[in-house]
Amino acid sequence: MSRLRVHVLALGGTIATRPDAGGVMQMGAGADDLVAAVPLLKELADIEAETVSRVGSHSLSFDDIHAVAGKIAATAADAVIVTQGTDTLEETGFLLDLLVKRDIPVIVTAAMRNPALTSADGPGNLLAAVRVAGDPWIRRHTRSLGVMAVMLDEVHAVADVIKAHPTRIDAFASPQTGPIAALVEDRVVPLGLPVRDAIEVARQALDKVSGEARPVALLWMGLDEPGGLIEAILAAPDRLGYRGVVVAAMGGGHVPERLAPLAGRLAAALPTVVAARAGGGPLLRHTYGGASSEIALLEAGLIWGGRLHPLKARVLLETCLRAGLDRAAIARVFAAWG
Repeated sequence: MSRLRVHVLALGGTIATRPDAGGVMQMGAGADDLVAAVPLLKELADIEAETVSRVGSHSLSFDDIHAVAGKIAATAADAVIVTQGTDTLEETGFLLDLLVKRDIPVIVTAAMRNPALTSADGPGNLLAAVRVAGDPWIRRHTRSLGVMAVMLDEVHAVADVIKAHPTRIDAFASPQTGPIAALVEDRVVPLGLPVRDAIEVARQALDKVSGEARPVALLWMGLDEPGGLIEAILAAPDRLGYRGVVVAAMGGGHVPERLAPLAGRLAAALPTVVAARAGGGPLLRHTYGGASSEIALLEAGLIWGGRLHPLKARVLLETCLRAGLDRAAIARVFAAWG
């Protein structure tokens, strides 16, 4: 096998911060700096380092990630590693998985500890990502694995991974499935292949995603929610600029009973997806009765998000809308998630 060629695309984030004169961490390091901090990389691969942006991932946009997907589509490298902040990694990685159709390893990684702290994890995560990119099992199963997230010596499918803690070094987990591989010493230990049928359904439906942004509201249901935001969206002639809505619902797919009529009106006005506020499904379909039950909401035209986390459901809905899919096509895409 020829020497591995890896294209590193750096977007910013904690992994790329530096302390200013007051000791506060600021964006500053680029892709070359990240690579230079891990001398062992040059023994593993030929690295092409490209700085795309220097922002926290909380400031990234859908358009930014579409541009990254374009770079991945055009690269001549054998693998691509995207470094970024952790705030939105679970969303940006999932969006890349929907958009990227290359049969090369594509990995997102980041850091929880900034470079000024003891045992900063950024260099180790970047090294682990390169090791994963060159591993024979990973390369043999690239299409079956899709885009991966590598954090703290674990490899996750981006459709399943979430940021489960705001600050801890072990912040990333895949609660529904567990990691797909682990790094031990200098080797990758396979643990399982992800179920990707739903991703393939989405990719086929999203063959051409070239439209302008379609903002999607995320409405989180909680105890005694009065529904004022739903009313405001319905009352505004332009729907406050939103083109779709994700409702992070209670339990297996429920909203407070007094909101059931509003939810039905919302579904009639805009494509409205229900996802589990618990962080993933699969949702119920025909267990409970009543005006605000899953049965009633489905009959009212709300789209079921299956096992998707609300954040990922929002990413998928925005991408469907950007691709120009109608409500029926959107429902078919989401139905594949169970």
